[in-house]
Amino acid sequence: MDKSIQVGKINNLKINRVSEPGIYLISEDETEVLLPNAYVTKEMQIDQDLEVFIYTDSEDRLVATTLKPYVYLDEFAFLEIVDVAKFGYFVDIGLPKDILVPKNRQKGIFHEGSRIVLQLQIDEKTDRLIASQKFELDKNVVGLKRNDEVDILVYSKTPLGFKVIINNKFEGLIFHNEIFSKISIGDRKKAYIKNIRPDGKADIVLQKIGEKVKNDTVLEILEDNGGKLNFTYKSSAEDINEVFGISKKSFKATLTKLLAEDKIILDEDSIRVK
Repeated sequence: MDKSIQVGKINNLKINRVSEPGIYLISEDETEVLLPNAYVTKEMQIDQDLEVFIYTDSEDRLVATTLKPYVYLDEFAFLEIVDVAKFGYFVDIGLPKDILVPKNRQKGIFHEGSRIVLQLQIDEKTDRLIASQKFELDKNVVGLKRNDEVDILVYSKTPLGFKVIINNKFEGLIFHNEIFSKISIGDRKKAYIKNIRPDGKADIVLQKIGEKVKNDTVLEILEDNGGKLNFTYKSSAEDINEVFGISKKSFKATLTKLLAEDKIILDEDSIRVK
């Protein structure tokens, strides 16, 4: 059991005593925190260990919940703005209490219903949990190499491509000319390290290097373009590679298989999803 309670994280605490508003949990350093009745079950017993998420209520008191939030301290998530105030936005992180994005932690103007990638942080002045659009990622990628599989969260679009958060820690970039399916800010995906540059930054691709685009990926690209593209067996290798990311030989083999599976229609100057 952790010696002290960690706000914004999952804590393993022991049930210490029962009270009218709920049960009190205790940490190894004997700090107590209330688990309100809304989360108490008949199975809970004194001295039992519980895994709970800790946050503070509107009066800055520690509160425990058995609910699992969308994001934990120092992590990132694509969160919805549920309320707008003069001093910032409130976002839903899956708890009864919405979390504030203070004005000084915003990069743009958003509206209720908008969704943005934010990091859960602790405000240094108030010790409260806040969400922030201003965060620093480690630009020097260490411990990873070419073709390693990583988890990414897409957080920004630039003229070069999409910036991504790698493994909740590093910054990476997917170049536009290496994206062969629909991608949007807020997407979480499995991806691969293409290159670690001399400056320590990482280039990312969405498919394993050397792996052919699968049939369903070709279909997805077609669907993302209205179900039709002006490609045939006779299309140039350069155009095929630019749009589908595969060789002309692989493209022709894929078309043949999709035709045999009755999933596409091949016209004189185009292919269509059936």
